[in-house]
Amino acid sequence: MKIKFKEQRFQLDAVQSVVDCFKGQKNIFSKFILDRGREKSNLPGQVQFLNSEGFKNKSIELTDEEILENIRNVQIRNGLKPSKKLEGKYNLTIEMETGTGKTYTYIRTMYELYKNYGWSKYIVVVPSIAIREGVYKSFQITEDHFMNLYGNKIRYFIYNSKQLHKIDQFASDSGINVMIINSQAFNSRGKDARRIYMELDEFASRRPIDIIAQTNPILIIDEPQSVEGKKTKEALKLFNPLFTLRYSATHKEDYNKIYRLDALDAYNKKLVKKIKVKGISIKGLTGTNGYVYFEGIELREKNKPIAKIEFEVKQKAGIKRVTRNVDEGYDLYTH
Repeated sequence: MKIKFKEQRFQLDAVQSVVDCFKGQKNIFSKFILDRGREKSNLPGQVQFLNSEGFKNKSIELTDEEILENIRNVQIRNGLKPSKKLEGKYNLTIEMETGTGKTYTYIRTMYELYKNYGWSKYIVVVPSIAIREGVYKSFQITEDHFMNLYGNKIRYFIYNSKQLHKIDQFASDSGINVMIINSQAFNSRGKDARRIYMELDEFASRRPIDIIAQTNPILIIDEPQSVEGKKTKEALKLFNPLFTLRYSATHKEDYNKIYRLDALDAYNKKLVKKIKVKGISIKGLTGTNGYVYFEGIELREKNKPIAKIEFEVKQKAGIKRVTRNVDEGYDLYTH
């Protein structure tokens, strides 16, 4: 049984938002001399140095001012506060509620960036092995769908320090190539994690990180709030990214947010089920601590939404909890 995918307007809007941030960039492939390392010669005591052609993402030719202007135009179009300055060297935040297809969205973004600008090297960074496997599965099940849309397939693989030949394939192939890696694979103290920074005999005396960095990849961080600690941020710089796309529903840091589909938007579009909030029942109220409980939102066709909240009110008989329907400007203190 094959899964059929229906194009969703909000996903296409998220994709186009990323593409438009680089409006004016030329569509050019970029080649480089790929270091194939050293191999032993037939002559005693000699080694042979190997070089061949590799493909990398073409550098961004736009100025910082042009990039910022593009970002601001996208933000205004999407009803977001325009950035006053570039936060980081091209960090872009895409906020999408869980269950709305962010993995599909960033895979499609890869195709569009390749079509518009020729950028073909991508690294998807995930916080755990479980999410890594889920992302890999998404690439598998969307393969035919995107083949029908774009006429080509992505070459994707999971980074494995025991299968380093795939890094050479990643660097030397001219099509869209994606490496999926969990943060522990380059950011933990284990011996296996350190191999990405080591000169390895089985990798022709090269360091895997150096070959990856030569491709100038675009980083896609899935759930950055679970990935980007201080140490990880420094480690990610070693990949020499062209720019970074950050996808999550709950960002800790909003670097140049260019698209937002939050929980309320997702509910209004009938993309997720009704939002539920669990509360805690407390006996013997003292009124010494503030208490507000959000019960939900009432959506109405002709009027603005009304929030239903429960809070504590001081009365003659003591502290009592009451429930009120409130809208913008309601003052809890006077009640």
